[in-house]
Amino acid sequence: MSDQDRNHEKAMRPEDITRLFVERSNAGDAAGVAALYEEDAVLAYPPGSRTVGREAIRELWEGVLAHRPHFEQETPLPTLVSGDIALTSTPPKDGSGARAQVVRRQPDGRWLRVLDQPEFVPPTS
Repeated sequence: MSDQDRNHEKAMRPEDITRLFVERSNAGDAAGVAALYEEDAVLAYPPGSRTVGREAIRELWEGVLAHRPHFEQETPLPTLVSGDIALTSTPPKDGSGARAQVVRRQPDGRWLRVLDQPEFVPPTS
């Protein structure tokens, strides 16, 4: 675990990750957002592309958070858990589709994102 991970609250339930993501994003903490992902995680963002790996995710969020966006907490849908894997999701407040993440329990008990689909974009024909 990196020093960066030690300085942050751990997601001890799958549902904690979304709350921590919003808190860290609103604080402008790109490294803290990236710490919510496994080392080789895949993020489907920007829409239509993929960002792979915690370091690339940190770099992406540094750029996004430089514009100081404000994120709102969204009420999670029921989490599906199978052993050490879980599917979390939230309906966006604007009513457009859904957000979904696959998370995995780590040996220390915290949960991290493995796959993150923050926006579902309809396929183009």
